[in-house]
Amino acid sequence: MARPIRRPWLLIVIALSLLATSCASASSGTATPEPTIFEATVPERIVPETTIPEATIPETTAPETTAPEATVPTTSPPPSTALATTTTTSTTTTTTVEIPGFSSLVQEIDFSIEARMSQSWRPGCPVGLDQLRLVTLSHWNYQDAPATGELVVHADHVDDVVQVFEILYNERFPIERMELVDVFQGDDNLSMDANNTSAFNCREVANRPGVWSNHATGTAIDINPLVNPYLSSSGQILPPQSAEFVDRSVQVKGGIYSGDVVTTAFADIGWGWGGDWSSSKDWQHFSASGT
Repeated sequence: MARPIRRPWLLIVIALSLLATSCASASSGTATPEPTIFEATVPERIVPETTIPEATIPETTAPETTAPEATVPTTSPPPSTALATTTTTSTTTTTTVEIPGFSSLVQEIDFSIEARMSQSWRPGCPVGLDQLRLVTLSHWNYQDAPATGELVVHADHVDDVVQVFEILYNERFPIERMELVDVFQGDDNLSMDANNTSAFNCREVANRPGVWSNHATGTAIDINPLVNPYLSSSGQILPPQSAEFVDRSVQVKGGIYSGDVVTTAFADIGWGWGGDWSSSKDWQHFSASGT
């Protein structure tokens, strides 16, 4: 139901008043001011500022992982070496091998040595065992190394023989082997075939039955007989395997040649060399008598 309007007369009064005012303005030529319309001021609603908290995303902090540093092994210098200021000088280390000097040992022939000479000496030989001496000597072998050998020589010539072999040792003249001929059953041919240097052997001169060799008295020495053969006036070669060494213009290890250290050393003690013989040649042979 519509609500009835109260006091209608008031509305009529207001309308007449407005009309009269309008007419007066028109007659006086004065513009009627426009009614002031008061705008209803609606108070602005102040909404309290709401601060929306920023969404805080919790930062996931990864645990700090420290990669282990690569460890490069270092070689520490010896305690005595300075690290910063030492200048290293390259050096070559030379190993010095001490070479033994010449040595000799002279022994009388006792029972033990006599037993070792059962093939080279027997009763009836030109000399007795008391006139002989076992001499142990230094020499250089075919491997260019110091070695030790043995000779049986006459007691009267021991000092001279030692002198010669000391010179040969100091000059490094090679002697392949130096053993008693008894190692070869007293057989001179076997001893020569082995290139064995020997002295005393109670035997006869080759091809001269009944004639004692200088070896039978301990006054002769044959050196490296295989490469320094015996050549008779008839052309016989001893040992037979030495034919290739008859040509003395070709020098070989252990060979003996005119004017060399071997012939000179024996000449200094007064011994003769078979290489100087005129009718035959015995390049291995040295003797106190020269024959």
